Amino acid sequence: MKAALLRNIEDLAVVSVPDPEPEPGELVLQVKACAVCGTDVKVFHHGHKHIVFPRITGHEVSGVISHCGPGITDFHPGERVTVAPAIPCGRCHYCRRGWPTMCDNLKAIGYHYDGGFAQLMKVPAIAVANGCVNRIPDNVSFAQATLAEPLACVINGQRLSQVELGDTVLILGAGPIGCLHAELARATGAGQVILTDILPERLQIASFTGAITVDLSREDILTRVRELTDGRMAERVIVAATSQQAQEKAVELVAKRGSVNFFGGLPKEKPFINLNSNLVHYGEFTIVGTHGSAPRDNRLALTLLASGRIRASAYLTHTFPLEEIHQALQAAESRQGLK
Repeated sequence: MKAALLRNIEDLAVVSVPDPEPEPGELVLQVKACAVCGTDVKVFHHGHKHIVFPRITGHEVSGVISHCGPGITDFHPGERVTVAPAIPCGRCHYCRRGWPTMCDNLKAIGYHYDGGFAQLMKVPAIAVANGCVNRIPDNVSFAQATLAEPLACVINGQRLSQVELGDTVLILGAGPIGCLHAELARATGAGQVILTDILPERLQIASFTGAITVDLSREDILTRVRELTDGRMAERVIVAATSQQAQEKAVELVAKRGSVNFFGGLPKEKPFINLNSNLVHYGEFTIVGTHGSAPRDNRLALTLLASGRIRASAYLTHTFPLEEIHQALQAAESRQGLK
């Protein structure tokens, strides 16, 4: 088969590799679509602590089951599925508490296991056993189904943020994740959703979300949020950008007893911010983070995509064949379109 093999940092080539063969409890997918994530770009440039080269990356994947290994009874060749890439062990302290994203032994497709930038992808037995394989609803295309993984992370993030009916939800960053946050918040009953970015073209693309947009290149965010909330500020602030400045500003934008979510992580070389802890002390708001999702979140994401409450087609702005993987990574890195 053909695969985009990352042989070392910034050493990526489409080559022929042996077809994967399923062992007991495993599946093999014929990959139909695999979306490019910002993490894929970072891995290309910097590698990752959990990746041993060579590795096939790509984790937002959908396809058709081509082969089932011995012992598989719940799935059959020909079924359309997605795979939740974060694989909990199901046995550790955190898994048993119902917090699989905190699993002590978490593994991931595209990191510990070969991923979806290939014609075929093997799904490990532990992923099958722990509910990571989900059937795609009939009215959801393969390309649309790749959104299940980022949407699942957004679902987990808004659960941790405790978004409630009637809340004002402020999202800093209007990329794919910011747009998903805006759509999910509106779909689940937010009173108003405010979406911001420093790039006007991003906000123009994001207009389909129905959020109130604030162009940070021309408007003062504190003044605008005060105006929109009668001075109360936003009950939920979600930082959907890898920005130190955005994280620092977020604590000035949150309402009393609200929450701030650092959804976008910072570079490991610069992970620290300046935090006015008195704002937390007197405002009694919480600060949480989000880095992934549980298999159940992926199942829910597919349900939301099928319902039409998340407009999947609006996110699919570029398509590349496997042979143009470099162009696909460049498009994602330069923020061309959304997905």
